[in-house]
Amino acid sequence: MNKPEDQVIPDVQGQRDARRIAIDKVGIKGIRHPVRVLDKGAGIQHTIAVFNMYVGLPHDFKGTHMSRFVEILNAYEREISVESFEHISREMLKRLEARSSHIEMSFPYFITKQAPVSKVESLMDYEVTFIGEISDGGAYCQQTRIVVPLTSLCPCSKNISEYGAHNQRSHVTVSVRTGEFVWIEDLVQMVESQGSSELYGLLKRVDEKYVTERAYDNPKFVEDMVRDVAGMFNADPRIEAYVVESENFESIHNHSAYALIECDKRA
Repeated sequence: MNKPEDQVIPDVQGQRDARRIAIDKVGIKGIRHPVRVLDKGAGIQHTIAVFNMYVGLPHDFKGTHMSRFVEILNAYEREISVESFEHISREMLKRLEARSSHIEMSFPYFITKQAPVSKVESLMDYEVTFIGEISDGGAYCQQTRIVVPLTSLCPCSKNISEYGAHNQRSHVTVSVRTGEFVWIEDLVQMVESQGSSELYGLLKRVDEKYVTERAYDNPKFVEDMVRDVAGMFNADPRIEAYVVESENFESIHNHSAYALIECDKRA
C-alpha cells in the first residue's frame, strides 16, 4: 500500500488552458500580516497590514498557485517592510512563473500630534498603503497612498449666511511616486496644511475655539483642496507623479462633493 507521501496528486492549476485569454490580475486579497514601518520620530513603528497580492496569468495557464503567495509572505516572518517590496514582487514572478506582479500593503499609521493651543498630545491614525508593481517589461514601480482626514468649511455658506457657515470632515487621498525617500509624516503634513483646519485626537476648549475659528477664516471648496495640494506637489522636486482626491462628506446634503487631479511630472 502506498504511503500518503508517495501518492501523485494532480496539479490542476498547472494544466494548460485552451481559451487563449490572459488574466491581468489573479491572486489573494485581504491577508493580514505583521509589518514594520519607518517612523520619523520613533525609528520603527510596528503594525498589522492587510496584503493584496496578484500576478498576471498567461493565456495558456489554467490557474495560479494561491498557496505560494502565502508562502512568500510568511518567508519574511515579521520583517516585512517597504524595503522588502521589490524583492517580494520579483519572488512572486519567479515562484508563479508570471511576467507581471502587483502587491499592496495597507495599514494604520499613527502620528503623535499636539493640540494647537494647549499642546496636549494625542495619537492620530492615518490609512497608508504601499503599492509595488512590476510591469511586463520587468520595470519596478512603487507608490505610496495616504488618506488624510481634514476639516473643510464652505466658502459659499460663509459668504451668504448672516452668521456661521457649514463645514464637514473631508478625506484627502494622495497617491505619490517619488524619486527619493519621503517620510509619511512629511506627506501628511503637506496635505494637512491645505485644509480649512487639521483634525486632532484630543482637544481642550481653547483648542476647539482655535480650530473652529481657524476653519472659519480659511474656507475651502473641494476644488480648492485638490488644487492647493497639487500646487505643493508640483513645487516639490522629490515627487515625480501624483493623484490627489478630495471627498467632502457634506453636513447639509445627503451626498459627498468630490474632486481629483492627476499629474505625471515626467511626461
